[in-house]
Amino acid sequence: MTGAETFVEAARRENLNALRAQGVHPFAYRYERTHSAEDALAAFQEDAQVPVRVAGRLVSLRDHGKTRFVHLADRTGRLQLYLRRDDLGPERYELLKLLDLGDHLGAKGFLFRTRAGEITVHVEEFELLAKALRPLPLGKEDDQGERFGDLADPEQRYRRRYVDLAVHADVREVFLLRARAIRFLRAFLDERGFIEVETPVLQPLYGGAAARPFVTHHRALDQPLFLRIADELYLKRCLVGGLERVYEIGHDFRNEGVDRLHSPEFTMLELYQAYADYTDILALTEEMLAGLVHTLFGTTVIERFGETFDFTPPWPRRSYGELIQEHAGVTPTEGNDDALRAVLRAREVPEPEDLAGPQLIDTVFKICVEPLLVQPTFVLDFPLELSPLAKPKRGDPTLAERFELFVAGYEVANAFSELNDPDDQRRRFEAQARARAAGDAEAQVYDEDYVLALEYGMPPAGGVGFGLDRLMMLLAERPSIRDVILFPTMRPV
Repeated sequence: MTGAETFVEAARRENLNALRAQGVHPFAYRYERTHSAEDALAAFQEDAQVPVRVAGRLVSLRDHGKTRFVHLADRTGRLQLYLRRDDLGPERYELLKLLDLGDHLGAKGFLFRTRAGEITVHVEEFELLAKALRPLPLGKEDDQGERFGDLADPEQRYRRRYVDLAVHADVREVFLLRARAIRFLRAFLDERGFIEVETPVLQPLYGGAAARPFVTHHRALDQPLFLRIADELYLKRCLVGGLERVYEIGHDFRNEGVDRLHSPEFTMLELYQAYADYTDILALTEEMLAGLVHTLFGTTVIERFGETFDFTPPWPRRSYGELIQEHAGVTPTEGNDDALRAVLRAREVPEPEDLAGPQLIDTVFKICVEPLLVQPTFVLDFPLELSPLAKPKRGDPTLAERFELFVAGYEVANAFSELNDPDDQRRRFEAQARARAAGDAEAQVYDEDYVLALEYGMPPAGGVGFGLDRLMMLLAERPSIRDVILFPTMRPV
């Protein structure tokens, strides 16, 4: 902390002590607010003194001797207050000198329009609701009321998100937009007969994705437990039990690298529908996300990052193998490993010799194809070995009935015709176990109880998982996943 900051905070504590000495409680229990800032502005009438009780954070203060103009801010906007010594009385008016920017204030009065034309509350009573002992980095205000020089360091904004939210209205809008999006997704699925369920976050075995888990230990049971990496295997157990359409919106955890698209804690929407396959889920995905964009923005065509994104159905359907052939110039077969490695060497990918088979093919896809998938695009029919929980493709058992949805150059959804043959699933788990033994730390673990569940009979089904954080990056026009997670995981200072 700098000397200047120490002085400012000491001065605020002096104001706090002075308020207490005068019998003012600086941290209220509640306040009866009748109008938000937005509501108050809407309630104004030119020929009537509309009474209001408003509350918010003090963000500007102008002293004119016997009168003061201040602005309060709440989540709906800003509202000016007008305070006069003659209305409040000398003792009460003097308390205004002990207020600081950032304090929370409640005010009772009536609405009027100033000579400058601004709708304002003529204050008859005010109450300090919470004293701010640290100054918010509000920056300076120009003649139009716009602020600049706010909290600028992204690392500090992530670490002190509460300050970021208090200072930046546009950041608050990101999370209001996120809440509206999740509300729409729930309503969309509920209307179509899906039920929302909750599955374990702490699991004796992890599965449903290729990822490293976080490991913890339960003392009473004396056993290791894992934070889930996906919801899939428990949601499909629900299908076995007769819950034919289920979804879950929740946090998953993967012990992987951190970059603009990856966070160790993130939010997924996973859904599963009995008696459907991946073509049904593709249609559902397209309808749901197009509806989401239209509901949020009133159109399915939006401008983000200098690009026009068109979510108007239908979206392109492209084959995984054809895309590799088109953009890498190589037929994606295991027999072409040398040619695939040459593609990676030309792109300066380190150590391509360590890759082989489907992992090599998928690395070429990630490097050569994914960045080019800007418009919403379904990529279909992945190699079966990359899809241990998906059914083989009808007509070509080397492929899986799987699609991924890409937009803005990254994956936002992954879907299968779900494998429900217990013997085939057992063989897939065994192959994954061999891959783990050979050094693939992200291969699926063998889940014997899940195979047992399949032996009781799981109906044919389709399922999909959506990365809600990645989707919100695009919709809110934010470049990093940490911009759309309220309190992202950060490296220790």
